[in-house]
Amino acid sequence: MRRVTIKDVAKAAGVSISTVSNALNDVDVLNPETKLHVLNVVKKLNYVPDLNGKLLKSGKTKMLGFFTTSVAGPYFYTLVESMSRECDRQGYGLNVIVTKDHKVIMGNILGGRVDGVIVFEELKIDEKDIAAMERNKIKTVFLDRIVQNETMGSIIFDSYVAGYEATKYLISLGHKKIAYISGVDTMFDSVQRREGYLAALREHQFPVDENYILQGYFEEEGSYNAVKSFLHMHPGKVPDAFLAGNDLSAIGCIRALKSQGYEVPQDISVVGFDDIEIAQYFSPPLTTVRNQIARQGILVIEHLINMIHMKEQGKVQKLAGELIVRGSSHVKLDRNYKV
Repeated sequence: MRRVTIKDVAKAAGVSISTVSNALNDVDVLNPETKLHVLNVVKKLNYVPDLNGKLLKSGKTKMLGFFTTSVAGPYFYTLVESMSRECDRQGYGLNVIVTKDHKVIMGNILGGRVDGVIVFEELKIDEKDIAAMERNKIKTVFLDRIVQNETMGSIIFDSYVAGYEATKYLISLGHKKIAYISGVDTMFDSVQRREGYLAALREHQFPVDENYILQGYFEEEGSYNAVKSFLHMHPGKVPDAFLAGNDLSAIGCIRALKSQGYEVPQDISVVGFDDIEIAQYFSPPLTTVRNQIARQGILVIEHLINMIHMKEQGKVQKLAGELIVRGSSHVKLDRNYKV
């Protein structure tokens, strides 16, 4: 069956093509009776405007692109849901592109397939790519690094301060041997949290032991295996506490400690990051740093659309974490140290 065109609508309604266009676009130049008549004919003929042609003519796609290597886990679920809802509220769609293929990433970004770009893809987009994006005035918001210029901004967590404060909290409980479960060494939040942890240790003149920095990759199983392996290899160096790079890592850590006969928090305290939904229901309930994940998603879309509409230039915004104390942390019984 042949597709109904705007020309067909105009003929059936007995008006010009421009009149049909004005009625569809709610241009205030028609009398109400003519507009109603045209819209009734549109409905009767089941006419669907050619959106691609309209967007091509305007030079806008009304789509935003989120580029990432993964959307697995509670953080990404919350982030993407928040961004999607805000896009819908503002009349935009959201394309989520999950890939490690550099050509696919840059082809989509530079090819005009989206009006603006959100990046959580530090491994593939480098400084040369960012320079090309800036030259092409690609409106971009980064979640994985700090970038600020006319067309680019960043909405990130203040992970350095959060890592510092979480470590300081564990020190205040009397813990002196504090281990850190790192995420991915190339990821911004993982590096910043580790640096905050190290800064707190140095400030309180605690020795920095590289053996106490484990690699959990932000994964429950990866952290479980890392902690269990550490306990087997270093039986005489069991930490007083673990600071995990995220809540999944903290949960994996607690599972590993329990499997080896340790009680949390009576023997060892554990603190995570993000405050994912399961954190409060885990046993024991997880002490963690609450990050404003849903708010980050909203702010990312707001900032990106404002740049697209030339309402503001790129900016850097850091979201503060909040320590949520629950049952996985405990005052060390032989405590003799105060912050």
